[in-house]
Amino acid sequence: MRGLFITFEGLDGSGKTTQIGLLEKYLEGRGFEVISTIEPGGTPVGNKIRDILLDKNNTGMSYRAETLLFEASRAELVSRVISPALSEGKIVICDRFFDSTIAYQGIARGLGSGWITDLSLWATGGLQPDITFLLSLEVDKGEKRFKDNYKPKDRIESEKEQFKEKIYRGYLSLAEKFPGRITVIDGSRDIGTISSIIKEKVDGLLSR
Repeated sequence: MRGLFITFEGLDGSGKTTQIGLLEKYLEGRGFEVISTIEPGGTPVGNKIRDILLDKNNTGMSYRAETLLFEASRAELVSRVISPALSEGKIVICDRFFDSTIAYQGIARGLGSGWITDLSLWATGGLQPDITFLLSLEVDKGEKRFKDNYKPKDRIESEKEQFKEKIYRGYLSLAEKFPGRITVIDGSRDIGTISSIIKEKVDGLLSR
């Protein structure tokens, strides 16, 4: 039996890491085998690509090169980790997937969401998430969380707020386009409430 593929999306500071950890613990407690991974990265090759993409010394990288690096990391992750795990009936949780590339590079960078979607599906061999949780949080609130946590920003996190506003709106437009797959959750709600919503949705998929 094929496993379940779950992805999390949202601006930096939206709470993805916290919710992924809670969901992973919940599912393992129910006896499921869970693989948790991240984009870009998740493989030896992908981790090297991640270092290139997030290195602040690489400011000025062309948008097309940036996009292709994300897709290369994704292709390796799907081939080496996600597809094998799904074929073994495991649950895969991924922190970001191709919706990020559509929102960041396709919409915010202006490269075109249609072209990026086609490229992403080529990189994944047509693989799409079974469900995507979009933790929607306004830019200023995400920035405040960053400051409160005293986290150093990487190259992409250091982008201007105008760029992040485009990402925020881009994500919402994707949610409108794919309401059956993308579940939008208000990222400003308390951690427990968000976790309960996610668990309920995932339980519904597992009971089918």
